[in-house]
Amino acid sequence: MDTRSLLLGTAILALSLSMSAPALAQDIDFGDDSSTWANDGQCDDPRFEGPGAAPFRTSVDLMRDATDCQTLFEAGEVTLVESAAPATPEDEPGDDEAPSEEAADDEANNDDAAGDAPAADDIDFGDDSGRWANDGECDDPRFGGALESHRLADASDCRAAFEAGDVTYLGEDAQTEAEPDAPAQPAPAEAEGEIDFGDDSGTFANDGECDDPRFGGALTSHEGADATDCREAYEAGEVTYLGSSDAETVEDGEIDFGDDSGHWANDGECDDPRFGGGLENHRFADASDCRAAYEAGEVTYLGEDGGAPAEPVEPIIIDGIDFGDDSGNWARDGECDDPRFTGSGMGVALDDHLMADATDCSTAYQEGTVTLADDSETGGNGDTTGFRINFGDDSGSSAHDGICDDPRFQGRGAAAELYDANLMADATDCRAAYEAGTVTYEP
Repeated sequence: MDTRSLLLGTAILALSLSMSAPALAQDIDFGDDSSTWANDGQCDDPRFEGPGAAPFRTSVDLMRDATDCQTLFEAGEVTLVESAAPATPEDEPGDDEAPSEEAADDEANNDDAAGDAPAADDIDFGDDSGRWANDGECDDPRFGGALESHRLADASDCRAAFEAGDVTYLGEDAQTEAEPDAPAQPAPAEAEGEIDFGDDSGTFANDGECDDPRFGGALTSHEGADATDCREAYEAGEVTYLGSSDAETVEDGEIDFGDDSGHWANDGECDDPRFGGGLENHRFADASDCRAAYEAGEVTYLGEDGGAPAEPVEPIIIDGIDFGDDSGNWARDGECDDPRFTGSGMGVALDDHLMADATDCSTAYQEGTVTLADDSETGGNGDTTGFRINFGDDSGSSAHDGICDDPRFQGRGAAAELYDANLMADATDCRAAYEAGTVTYEP
């Protein structure tokens, strides 16, 4: 055996092993810990990849997450990406070294490929089904966009950018992850390239959906107040940072919500017509409900003159009975409050609801739960102009006790137990309760 050949082969093997050995920690400049995400247990430096790397890495954090990246590198959880590996002297051709024939062929092939770039009509741009379609930015990763969910789903934006020469078609298999010096998603337009996600003080924080309008969310009240949801969505590539919201919206402080004087205030539903509510008498009178709905993004402020009352509707007339309209405060509450009627479908007979609770009373009338009061009580033939209640006198044993004891009256202002002995014998108490609307006359 030729010992010289053996020694030469051994030397070549050792050299090849030394050239292919991975970089050691002491050979890498990890930088410092100035990243927003430093010391969070994940490596955010885009020079590294592996299970310990953050799912979304940009050049903003280049050499700015030293502790995390070095710890994970030494633990074998991340490695340098191939393009970021330190070059060895053998990898760098000398200034006088001519390119190889293979390299020249590759360059020629690249030139041919560039010359064969597809025209717009030869590319399937897809459709506009992506959430960020038609926002003026191409998000399809086939053109360098950052959202995998927008592959074939941002057609208009990408076609316009391609035809303008702003993007290049990278092929059907192009991935969203870009090289460290060209992040797929532009760095946030904030000081030092960092995003202040804010906190989780929003009503809908931590619900799995980003509501901050700076990331396309719909709630102006959640700007800087939905941090966890928006950070997770941003790092997953599901949302894009759009910058501070400059939408011309009316702030809470510029709206006079009024007070809670409406009968239906604090019932969980906004009835003010300025916010699309249906009760004109609740204009400026349903403040708490409307403020809560507005801040939750459930209603829109239409302006001081918004929700103008609709044209008057024709009165409801059934069996010759004019039920009137729905102008009463308690109209459309499911109970008839018109004092002309009696029966189980009655709520509280209110004088100011005479012919002002048409829908409720006509519905109850047709269902048979109310009827017109007896002719003897209405003056005959349905005439209500002479309708009067004979309250009687105060001869009952429980008169003047603040509670109506007459069994003809029912409601929260009536006694728990009603006796025939008090029929027409508690006039003062029952009249007061009836006029206050706390009892209903049901003879």
